[in-house]
Amino acid sequence: MIVVTGAAGFIASVLTGALNDEGRDDLILVDQFKREDKLKNIVNKEFIELIDRDNFIEWFENNAKEVEFIFHIGARTDTTEFDKSVFDKLNLNYTKSIWKICTKYKVPMLYASSAATYGGGELGYEDRHDIVNKLQPLNPYGDSKNDFDKWALLQDSTPPYWHGLKFFNVYGPNEYHKGRMASVVMHAFNQIKETGGMKLFRSHKPDYKDGEQLRDFVYVKDVVEVMLFFFEFEAKSGLYNLGTGKAQSFLDLAKATFKAMGVEENISFVDTPKDIRDKYQYFTEANMQKLLDQGYAVPFYNLESGVDDYVKEFLMKEDYY
Repeated sequence: MIVVTGAAGFIASVLTGALNDEGRDDLILVDQFKREDKLKNIVNKEFIELIDRDNFIEWFENNAKEVEFIFHIGARTDTTEFDKSVFDKLNLNYTKSIWKICTKYKVPMLYASSAATYGGGELGYEDRHDIVNKLQPLNPYGDSKNDFDKWALLQDSTPPYWHGLKFFNVYGPNEYHKGRMASVVMHAFNQIKETGGMKLFRSHKPDYKDGEQLRDFVYVKDVVEVMLFFFEFEAKSGLYNLGTGKAQSFLDLAKATFKAMGVEENISFVDTPKDIRDKYQYFTEANMQKLLDQGYAVPFYNLESGVDDYVKEFLMKEDYY
C-alpha cells in the first residue's frame, strides 16, 4: 500500500491521479474530506480507503507493516495565518509523529517542505543542509516547515530513506478550492476572464521594472514527476529544492495567460499594498543541481508551455486532473 496525505488537496490529488496512471490503485488517502469543492479533486480516483486526518496516526501505527511508502503532502499552507499553535499541531508535530512511525517500521517517507523556508532569500536558494539553521522565514507557515526540516536533520533514527521537498511557486489543475492561496496563474485567468485585463504589482525597487519581479514558477505535473522519481529510485536522503531552476517574471506569466486564452494583452499596474511591501520578494529561483546530481533528467515545463497546458486543458474546460 501507498499512503498519500492531503489527498483531496491540490498537489496530492494530482499525485494520486499520477499514481493511478502508473497502475497503482492500492492507495490509502488521508485528509479531512469535508469540503465539497475539495472532494471534486478525488472523483474518479482509484484507492482502497479514505481515512480522516485525525484518525490517521492511530491507523498508521496499526498498519505500518503493510505500507510500502508514504507521501506526506498534507499541511496547513495559509501564509496569512499567524496562529503559531495551528502550524505546530498540523505541520510540525503531526509530521514528527509520521516520521517516528516510518522510522520504527522502516517505511520510506517523502514530505512537503517549502521554499517559504528561505524567507527573503538573503542566504540564496540552495538546498544545503548547513544553512537550514540560519534561515529566517517570513511567516509562521514558513517557520513550521523550517522547524521540521531542522528537527529532521538532527535525528539519529530515520526512515530507511527520506526526502523533504522545498516546493517553489506551484501552479496547475486541482487548485480550484484554494481561493486567495491559489496560484497567480489561476488568479490571472479569472481576472482576464472577468475583466479582459490583468493587474500586476508595480515595482518599488529601482533595479526592477514594473512586472519584472521574478519567481520560480513550477507546473504541478513536474512536481509530481519528481515525487515519482523519489518513490521509484532510492536517492540520497535529505532536503531538495523543487522548482524549475529558472526564474521568470510576472509579466511573462500574464503574457502567457493572455496568449493561452486567445485574448489581446491588457496589462496594468497597481501599487504593492503597504502592509506586504516590506516583505515582498522580488526574486526566487531554485538551485536544482542537487536533484540533477541524483540522476533526475526529465526536462521541466517552461512557464509558457506550462501555462498553455493548464489554461487550455483544465481552466478553460473547468476540468480536473
